[in-house]
Amino acid sequence: MSAAVDIQNVSFAYGESVAVRDVSLTIDEGDFLGLIGPNGSGKTTLLHLMLGLHSPDSGSIDLFGEPVDEFEAGERIGYVSQQATSRGGTMPVTVREAVTMGRFAHAGFGRLSDADEEIVDDALETVDISDLENRRVNQLSGGQRQRAYIARALASEADLLALDEPTVGVDAESRDEFYQLLDSLNDSGITIVLIEHDIGVVTDRADHIACINQELYHHGDTESFVESDALAAAYGSTGQVVHHHH
Repeated sequence: MSAAVDIQNVSFAYGESVAVRDVSLTIDEGDFLGLIGPNGSGKTTLLHLMLGLHSPDSGSIDLFGEPVDEFEAGERIGYVSQQATSRGGTMPVTVREAVTMGRFAHAGFGRLSDADEEIVDDALETVDISDLENRRVNQLSGGQRQRAYIARALASEADLLALDEPTVGVDAESRDEFYQLLDSLNDSGITIVLIEHDIGVVTDRADHIACINQELYHHGDTESFVESDALAAAYGSTGQVVHHHH
């Protein structure tokens, strides 16, 4: 099994404030990793380090076998940030236009081929928003917008999907449907890294859990995490796992 992400002894600070301290973990291709920790624990920072959005102060990160600062195949990465569902943005683009942007890395900014258009069609259909293709992105609900961003990643033929609390502001039914979509995408071979504040959802869905609070308290399969004391150590005595069976 090849590594999608390989993090070795990585530390990062914002000035004097340490966000991540000496973290090492490997995410295999095809894995579904849940990244959890209390507020301010460095989860988003670690995700940004994985994607090359920050450079570590020390340590090394490889993305699909290449140093992350030399990784140029950005189309292989799909990223949905915390703001994706809560902010509609102001760009007056339709859903189809937004998803089509995922093809530019392959086709450039010229005319798309019929094959490119078919890939866009397939991406819209996969996330079940074909009926919304002519609606403007900033007119969508949080759940619909979330699907549009994922469709854009699928159109780029991404191999890694990184999501930072993607269900903020999304209703319960849409949230459940969204996680079923993630399961399906992961079954198709896409590597998923998910930050989610609902620990029960993560333990029910993910294959592996990384629990951090600046330092890495646990990285392993879900069962070993549930049986460990990592949750209490990282969160304090208030942390508990609540399962949501679907």
